Amino acid sequence: MAAKAASIWVCAKTPYSHQGVSDLSSNHSELALNLNFRKWECSCLAVASAQRAITPVEDEKPSLTCAAESSGAMERIEDNKSREFHKDLNLLPKPLTANDFSPRDGSKVRVAYQGLPGAYSEAAAVKAYPKCETVPCDQFEAAFKAVELWLVDKAVLPIENSVGGSIHRNYDLLLHHRLHIVGEVQLQVNHCLLGLPGARKEELKRVLSHYQAFAQCEMTLSSLGIIRINTDDSALAAQMVASTGLRDTGAVASARAANIYGLDILAEKIQDDDDNITRFLILGREPIIPGSDRPYKTSVVFTLEEGPGVLFKALAVFALRGINLTKIESRPQKQRPLRIVDDSNEGSAKYFDYLFYIDFEASMADPRAQYALEHLKEFARFLRVLGCYPKDTIP
Repeated sequence: MAAKAASIWVCAKTPYSHQGVSDLSSNHSELALNLNFRKWECSCLAVASAQRAITPVEDEKPSLTCAAESSGAMERIEDNKSREFHKDLNLLPKPLTANDFSPRDGSKVRVAYQGLPGAYSEAAAVKAYPKCETVPCDQFEAAFKAVELWLVDKAVLPIENSVGGSIHRNYDLLLHHRLHIVGEVQLQVNHCLLGLPGARKEELKRVLSHYQAFAQCEMTLSSLGIIRINTDDSALAAQMVASTGLRDTGAVASARAANIYGLDILAEKIQDDDDNITRFLILGREPIIPGSDRPYKTSVVFTLEEGPGVLFKALAVFALRGINLTKIESRPQKQRPLRIVDDSNEGSAKYFDYLFYIDFEASMADPRAQYALEHLKEFARFLRVLGCYPKDTIP
């Protein structure tokens, strides 16, 4: 039976595509753009109950008899051919539909990313899988769903930037979807100020880009004194500048986006810090077998029981075993944002309730990591391993 097609990516947001040049010019300050895990068996992460809540950890050393992730889907034989300036934007990748199932013969790896061609996420996907077929998605959640529905094999999504900080939306989506972190890739990000051919940066009155790009270029943009307008990704900003034809509107995006959409580079490397690194996660349907042949990282999320010093005790389980923490992120529990505690002396009190995301440098093949998580269960109401994966050390 043929699957019903359901588009999960669009080239541009409908509210913007119907907006005339004069509308944008007169209303530039208002423009905004609106897509468990069982026990450890054979040292391999596995999918658990529908609630994906508790993550038991065995004390004994794992065996390595677990079936590995299929290597067929990892073969790469065909190069991505969207690397040059497209005079006809219709030649860019078409919307992903439910009929576009991932090939079962292992002929290529299809990798989803958020944004349009020319986005930094696309560059990260190509760095992770040099001969992959990249598949653009309009929103982060669309990329998660594309992997879950077998429309693509992997997704590569940003999780944090060295200047702009964490991508909170993707932390939330990691919890609400059943995907596993199977790798990471670090990308050097060099932002450019783009404009129409012949335009000068002194002419610009407004600039379009993703909020993270603005945060990474704060000093340069403040010195220009121009209005900033958020878009869903930097490549979309470049496409919008090209399509509106407004000389007083620029974009912060990549040099490749300038090439694709026919824009001039008015200024290069406008980020506040030359070492501007974005870390991306590689997501897959199945976990990988954790090993000890290279540096590994493990990512977990948990909530804690009530009590004084409980967060200190939770973090101490790693310090006691000499395990280095590389990232700690707290996010509110959206289904239970407040916790009410009754005290006989003070009465009722309300506290914010948080989820804690932690990355630590140890493989789940290492007994230290297993003992640490078993110890952590003494203080946690909820614990889930998001993935164990090779550490990327070279941006």
